[in-house]
Amino acid sequence: MYGTYLRRELAGRKRQTMIVAIGLAIAIALVIIVNALTAGVRDAQAQALESVYGVGTDLTVTGAAAEPGEGGGQRFDFGSEDGSTEGDTTTLSQSTLMTDFMRGTLDASVLDTVTATEDVTAASAALSLTNSTFSGELPSGGFGAQDGTTEGAAPTEGDAPPQGGAGGGSFGVDSFTVLGIDPAVTSVGPLASVEISDGRALDSDDAGALVALVDATYASTNEIAVGGTIDVAGSDVEVVGIVVSISDSADTAANVYLPLDTAQELSGAGDVVSTVYVQAESAASIDAVQTALADELPDATITSQSELASTVSGSLSSATSLITNLGTWLSIIVLAVAVLLSVLLTLSGVSRRTREFGTLKAIGWSNGRVVRQVAGESMVQGLIGGAVGLVLGIAGIVIINLVKPTVAAAEAGGSEAGPGGMSGGPAGGGMFQTQQAADIVLQAPFTPWVLIAAVGLAVLGGLVAGAFGGWRAARLSPAEALRSVA
Repeated sequence: MYGTYLRRELAGRKRQTMIVAIGLAIAIALVIIVNALTAGVRDAQAQALESVYGVGTDLTVTGAAAEPGEGGGQRFDFGSEDGSTEGDTTTLSQSTLMTDFMRGTLDASVLDTVTATEDVTAASAALSLTNSTFSGELPSGGFGAQDGTTEGAAPTEGDAPPQGGAGGGSFGVDSFTVLGIDPAVTSVGPLASVEISDGRALDSDDAGALVALVDATYASTNEIAVGGTIDVAGSDVEVVGIVVSISDSADTAANVYLPLDTAQELSGAGDVVSTVYVQAESAASIDAVQTALADELPDATITSQSELASTVSGSLSSATSLITNLGTWLSIIVLAVAVLLSVLLTLSGVSRRTREFGTLKAIGWSNGRVVRQVAGESMVQGLIGGAVGLVLGIAGIVIINLVKPTVAAAEAGGSEAGPGGMSGGPAGGGMFQTQQAADIVLQAPFTPWVLIAAVGLAVLGGLVAGAFGGWRAARLSPAEALRSVA
């Protein structure tokens, strides 16, 4: 009886049912798509941070940035016996390994302090370096001497090459990034973000050895293979493995990985590190660990993933801001309008059904039964709207995943050599500001709880409309129906 009457009333009011259902469907579809895009952008942001942090890393401890003028960039010093002279040209070549320009270092004992901090489950240290190789031909008088030797230092990496001199000259400075790591710790830090594609990984037995892992892209570009050697600070270092990022959208942290003590010795930096990667016991304890480390290490910079994410620039952060703010508020507004429309149409329908409800009450329908009737009709309209909205939302997610929009994630970097190093002739060359940039494919994931919640919102909207309409219908009296008939 109830179902039959309900179906007949909905069929007799198709226009109202369609308007309410369509309004709710659009609102629900928008909620689903916005939430999927928000989740997709957050995933993309996490991918962009993987190359900087490493899997499982919650915090990083770094030294304060060096003051301008403290560094001066990579410097090459040649003695009187360096290079060879033929005629008016001196041929020079030198490789040096130095800490990153404008980047401070920490004493290696900082790692012990971090490890001893409460709620820290794992930590590893790394030393970030740049290996630069100066090679080329210069006029024998290019540095002020005429016998093929130098009377001082070659230009720094940021200086222009010497001008003039007999026969002219040219030089190049090729650079690649080097990361000294603890091979015994792979659960946190840079090694957690890579996997071995050829050869073997570093292990604790490699401490102090001249062995290295090389990024697959860098190895391919420079024709480096396992078993071969690379020149690091003038030493032949054996390549024992090739590594690739475990993420398709994130690069590895460096071109070359060395055991930490080997990197410290070759660079002459001493017992220092650039970064300590920290894994907290749980997400809830990250803030407490960060506060404790800041108290223990006042001269260091403690950064969390959320803080680093806020520095990500480019269209990725723009998309995050747009979707999170505008999209969320737009969803709320549209959903509120859809529910308000449902309430108004339901109240309007009840007013037009004064004779019907008055007559039903005159023949014995209770107020509760009248309310259930109106609420049932509205709930069915909400279910229809939710189902249609669910289909539209899923279709929107599928379209986004098929189109695969690309967003750019870029993090401002310090002064460092560009990819492939630098080269210059008389016009010079030098250090320049770079950004670590990556194009990330945006995916809109299916989140089951969002889909269920969306349908629930549609039903809730129908119930709200039904509650108002039922309340209005229950106030009608049989006398009003009789006056309407008369």
